[in-house]
Amino acid sequence: MTLLPIDDLQKRPPLAGWAPFALGFRPFFLAAGIYAVLLMGLWLGVLQGVFITGGLSPAVWHGHEMLFGFAVAVIAGFLLTAAQNWTGMRTPSGPPLAALFLLWLAGRLSFLIPGLPAAGVALIDLSFLPVLALTLAWPIMKAKQLNNAPFPIVLLALAAANALVHLDALGWTAGTARLGLHLAAYGVVMLIVLMGGRVIPSFTDNKLRTRARRWKTIEWLVPPATISALLATLIAPDSLVTALLAAIAAAVHTIRLAGWYTGKLWAEPLLWILHLGYAWIALGFALLALSAAGVDAAASSSLHAFTAGGIGALTLGMMARVSLGHTGRMLEPARVMKWAFVAINLAALSRVVVPLFFPAAYSQGMTVAGLMWMAAFGLFAAIYTPMLLRSRVDGKPG
Repeated sequence: MTLLPIDDLQKRPPLAGWAPFALGFRPFFLAAGIYAVLLMGLWLGVLQGVFITGGLSPAVWHGHEMLFGFAVAVIAGFLLTAAQNWTGMRTPSGPPLAALFLLWLAGRLSFLIPGLPAAGVALIDLSFLPVLALTLAWPIMKAKQLNNAPFPIVLLALAAANALVHLDALGWTAGTARLGLHLAAYGVVMLIVLMGGRVIPSFTDNKLRTRARRWKTIEWLVPPATISALLATLIAPDSLVTALLAAIAAAVHTIRLAGWYTGKLWAEPLLWILHLGYAWIALGFALLALSAAGVDAAASSSLHAFTAGGIGALTLGMMARVSLGHTGRMLEPARVMKWAFVAINLAALSRVVVPLFFPAAYSQGMTVAGLMWMAAFGLFAAIYTPMLLRSRVDGKPG
């Protein structure tokens, strides 16, 4: 990913007075951290009968906002920041970035406005992802970086998945909300697989002065193995063919992760959180194989290995690292962040293991998982809010 000399970023002066919107990671990471806590608190309230959701059923609302609210915010912040590094051209900052952020926020608030027609909610919420995809596609295409073209394409796939949810809510289709949520979860998993293969071994090697092993055969197998297993799950979730494809995907991702591994990473929280996050993805495929083979309890555990584990741990780890690096700080997190990383893995462990082995404790397991999730992202929000709102400590733009 060589930086192109299209725009000398270092010569561009910082945007005085606009530190919260100087670069994409700032508003979206901050909002994601806060929203993750609020969402889970509301969800626990829904489970206890304290709160009610809007036009969507409680389970659909929870899944929708975790994916299209929280996860998409992290993805937006990361890709808007990364695309600037990839292409050497500025991505939106200042007022244009603020407008893009407000479009995401409007989608979240639209669900809470009493009396707003479902069609209005859909129109507002569905507008963000296509706009984000076009915003990213412009510098990528202008720089002729076709290797990065899959990212806008996956964002458009997520937009289509979101449309399936809203079409169901409008009554124009029947039963497409569940399909849309699963398609969205798997789309985010695909983004994680694409980006994880780039950044996790790179971050590990740069920090520890090691050399991760990348087997050409495994790297070649990763995209088709991942896509075929996920598509098979959507088409025929209880098929032996799906079980076989999911088992192959689990093996491929496990071998890939093993090649990146070094025992030295356990001394670096910013590294082991990323490796553990990717391990949840491999476990998700293994549980998917069990579910397709007839182990019914593994279906929910597989989904939450992907979401609570893979998405939860990797988003937290990436936000923690990117925020440090792009605010001009040393890549050494506050000591308490180690406990945030532990908490997010405990949340995933509770959400995955309890339904599989202790179904009678399902309700208690969900509560523990929710509280651990809130603790993890609450710590992130408390520690990182000041640095996300202030200018870089080294005086550089961004």
